[in-house]
Amino acid sequence: MLELRRAALLLAPLFMTACTLAPDYVRPEAPVSGAFPTAGDSGAVAGADVGWRDVFEDPRLVALETLALANNRDLRIAALNVEKVRAQYRIQRAPLFPSVAVSGSATFQELPSSLPSSQFVPLAQYGLSVGVTSWELDFFGRIRSLSAQALEQYLSTEEAARSAQLSLVAEVATAHFQERAAAEQLTLAEQTLEAVQASFQLTRRTFELGTVSELDLRTAESQLETARANVAAQTQAHAQAVNALVYLVGQPLPDDLPAPRPLAQATVRAALPSGLPSDLLQRRPDILAAEHQLMGANASIGAARAAFFPSISLTGAAGLASTDLASLFSGSALTWSFIPRINIPIFQGGALRASLEVAEVQKEVEIATYERTIQAAFREVADALAARQAVEGQLAAQRARVEAETQRYALAEKRYRAGVDRYLTLLTAQRDLYTAQQALIAAELARLSNTAALYRALGGGWREHTAEATPRAAPAG
Repeated sequence: MLELRRAALLLAPLFMTACTLAPDYVRPEAPVSGAFPTAGDSGAVAGADVGWRDVFEDPRLVALETLALANNRDLRIAALNVEKVRAQYRIQRAPLFPSVAVSGSATFQELPSSLPSSQFVPLAQYGLSVGVTSWELDFFGRIRSLSAQALEQYLSTEEAARSAQLSLVAEVATAHFQERAAAEQLTLAEQTLEAVQASFQLTRRTFELGTVSELDLRTAESQLETARANVAAQTQAHAQAVNALVYLVGQPLPDDLPAPRPLAQATVRAALPSGLPSDLLQRRPDILAAEHQLMGANASIGAARAAFFPSISLTGAAGLASTDLASLFSGSALTWSFIPRINIPIFQGGALRASLEVAEVQKEVEIATYERTIQAAFREVADALAARQAVEGQLAAQRARVEAETQRYALAEKRYRAGVDRYLTLLTAQRDLYTAQQALIAAELARLSNTAALYRALGGGWREHTAEATPRAAPAG
């Protein structure tokens, strides 16, 4: 026991001062410019720090978001994956510590008396020991590099779960807006059908009186059937929009949801602060997940390098052994063993070199993936900011267009009833009004969807309530 203790005391300092062979991690430069092409309001609070309850203020949408965060299965799978990878990290980290086990044994045997040495063979032997089984001393950091790689994998999975929540918050908002747009398109189609039916009935009566031609009657009939087809198509579109929302929410829509608001009256925080591109590196979970993957690949290089060096493992045990169970715990039954082992790699057919090359190439792959993720995030924000400036102008133009088409249709109907214009003029005015009203609904949807897209692109959706304003750090360089 004294020799075992001395050996442990001599080896412990070496183990404690061991270092890894992983290269020092340096974050790659972001392959994007220092400002977005379309300047936005930087604000005192970054867009990612704005709570989703403060962005989507519609009570119905807030209720849908709450249900989705509690019931969405994709989000639940992402959370379970985090738990799984956390357990895998603990498994990978376990070899850093010695594995201690207690074992007991009893051996019974009988040899024939004809054997010359049988009188010296005990008929029974009992043993009880506690020991360390093959504990590798991590001098060159192989185990710690693998543990670090597993930790980065866990952190990456955790960020991926956050990214799933961000996407879900934006997707639920977009699906809600699409469902509302489909409902308004259906209402518009039904109102248009009613107007066309009334026009057709009037045209048929005037045809029976001989005031209008059969051409006008058939034209009105064709318009009626077109309106009916539009209602059927919009009914299908609305049903599918509801199904998409139900899928995201993870359950049938409750009957006690707050009443929906028209798209034109939807309250959203359109003036989201855009911040700086550098903010994305700290707040976009997909970028953080990619960086953790990169850091894990960097740690894997350390493990591949350490494989070139000798590995030392210790096996030791201390216990009791006796041929008589009654005397097993006597002082004379004490036994111990200490077995150090060293493994020096000499020739493995190039496997170690190939493993190191794989780890180094994988790191380059992760660098490229990290840079691509940054570029994709930068593009999403830039596109959303560009659309934010354009959508308001488009919306104003569509509103003016609907007003003009409404007046045009009213005038065309008066002139047709007065016999001044042909029915084709009235039909064209009615079609153009319907098209303009559809485009106005689409523009309202684009405005709201742009807000959801910009919010997600900035990394928003993780916080439920807006964080307090913090001083913004100056950009590097």
